[in-house]
Amino acid sequence: MANHPTARIGLIGAGFMGRCHANAFRTAGGLFDLPAAIELACLADATEETAAANARQFGFSRSTGVWRDLTSDPDIDIVAITAPNVLHEPMALDAISHGKTVYCEKPLSTSLESANRMTSAVETAGATTLVGFNFLRNPLLKCARQMIDAGELGEITAFRGRHAENYMATGEEAHSFRTDPEGGGALDDLGSHIISLARYLVGPIGEVSATLKTVYPERPASNGSSEMRAVDVDDMAHAAIRFANGASGTIEANWAATGRTMDLSFEITGTKGSIHFSQEHMNELHVWTSAGSAGRSGYLKIETGPDHEPYGSFCPAPGHHLGFNDLKVIEVAELIEAHVTGKNGFPDFAEATRVQATIDAAKTSAETRRWQAVD
Repeated sequence: MANHPTARIGLIGAGFMGRCHANAFRTAGGLFDLPAAIELACLADATEETAAANARQFGFSRSTGVWRDLTSDPDIDIVAITAPNVLHEPMALDAISHGKTVYCEKPLSTSLESANRMTSAVETAGATTLVGFNFLRNPLLKCARQMIDAGELGEITAFRGRHAENYMATGEEAHSFRTDPEGGGALDDLGSHIISLARYLVGPIGEVSATLKTVYPERPASNGSSEMRAVDVDDMAHAAIRFANGASGTIEANWAATGRTMDLSFEITGTKGSIHFSQEHMNELHVWTSAGSAGRSGYLKIETGPDHEPYGSFCPAPGHHLGFNDLKVIEVAELIEAHVTGKNGFPDFAEATRVQATIDAAKTSAETRRWQAVD
């Protein structure tokens, strides 16, 4: 590593995803032969005090309470954005204008218009980007994609996808950036994940017919507050979808799914076989093919192992399992590769904009109660 360049990281935000990023930046170099050494250079947060405290905890050498100081800092190479969704655009645009590689959490932004501006800036500047859809880094999803591309399932006819969690399952959870109208609601927060999976595995979505539902029309203004505020975003979304290749299916995004903790799941049906996956059992892929003899057919469970790259970078033995944070470590390894080579990672801003286009089409469909083409 001594002969490799250094990638100096600036992280904006130190909440849940900020902590995941910081952990991944600290860990990736110990597991992967990276083309650059990672230096935790600067952390930006809402105030100077919180930034300094989090920088010490996460291992960053400097801190600031002004994010623009970070995005314009000539000693920063990669800007990682884990701030609320509505801030993604101004932060990314400023970082791009200063020649940075930009690593932005999903969803890319809060509207298609905003995402288009971000992607246009990337194309004009020739910037390198990666968007944090870390569930796509599961080695078993790459395995599923390879099976589909190889025709092992035959012609793909149907997709059923769901991302359901319970962190907003009661009316007691307070307002946050997620329930702000510019935060987007469950469709943006969770729907972006299942849409990204659908696109990765089956292909572009051509049109949608969606319904949105607000389960709790009011929520506390803050934790423990008796003041209630009206909610203008969805708690759950359901959509029928038609893919450009002729397959059809359904998508659900639901953050008020009582009892569910991480049901990011899908089933893909083809003319020769089918596959099923759930993030609640993220080290298992269930596959059915027509090869089984009478009375001996059924779903085969495939467990993650060294044959599913890059699992072997974590453990030489199969069945020992990867975890949520490991997916972010894989993502950071891909980020460093993209930064050094100057080639966009996947998904980049352009792909994340296509995900946002699907989200916006679903919102329009829900308003008009008609099928809506994805722009």
